Amino acid sequence: MEAQAQGLLETEALQGRDDDTVASADFSSMLSEEEREELKAELVQLEDEIATLRQVLSAKERHLVEIKQKLGMNLMNELKQNFSRSWYDVQTTTAYKKTHETLSHAGQKATAAFSNVGTAISKKFGDMRRK
Repeated sequence: MEAQAQGLLETEALQGRDDDTVASADFSSMLSEEEREELKAELVQLEDEIATLRQVLSAKERHLVEIKQKLGMNLMNELKQNFSRSWYDVQTTTAYKKTHETLSHAGQKATAAFSNVGTAISKKFGDMRRK
């Protein structure tokens, strides 16, 4: 029962095989002339609403571009902002902080080790010159 109810409430669009099944089904014989006329009227209304929504969306997109131009925002600035924001997000992650800490600590140890090796080599050269 629950599986049937869930199937009736699906919100996903039809895909693949389902599209073909629905497209090849002939429901027209099951409809009365009155129902057919109502569906045709609804279809026209939906098509008109979709066209209107497309026009509104297009107008809003043009307005968005105008506002961005007035604010001096362009694609390069947006890319820079997105990159900066993304880099900041990476830097604030725990994994980045731990890695940075570890590499920083390793770098300090490596610097100290190279310094000790350099000191030891200098001392050996100094000893060799004295002999």
